[in-house]
Amino acid sequence: MTGATSSMTLGGHFTYFITIFLMIAGLFIVISRSNLIKKLVGLGIFQTSVYLLYIAPAKLIGGTAPILSDAFTVYSNPLPHVLILTAIVVGVATLALGLALVVRIREAYESIEEDEILELDAKPARDGIEP
Repeated sequence: MTGATSSMTLGGHFTYFITIFLMIAGLFIVISRSNLIKKLVGLGIFQTSVYLLYIAPAKLIGGTAPILSDAFTVYSNPLPHVLILTAIVVGVATLALGLALVVRIREAYESIEEDEILELDAKPARDGIEP
């Protein structure tokens, strides 16, 4: 490969590099943080990276909507875009449910820190008191 060809190939995979970075960042946030809101933000970042993973190969340069015409020869596949629209709706609903659960947990435990919640949950078991 020549230098120009390898740089074009590397530039062509730029979206995949961004996708992998967002996946790693989102997964790291979910695993490393104990704050429930921060975990939901990490989950949202991870979901966004999955959307990019599906959309990146779906768009063809020079491609058009799949409406048959003699003027066009290259068409883009609309199925990944439709699937991602559905995934975005499901993701928003999941995030809303997660936030509602965090509100309820905050009301019950007076905290949204995972460590404090687990400590409060284990406390009655140590005292021999049924929850």
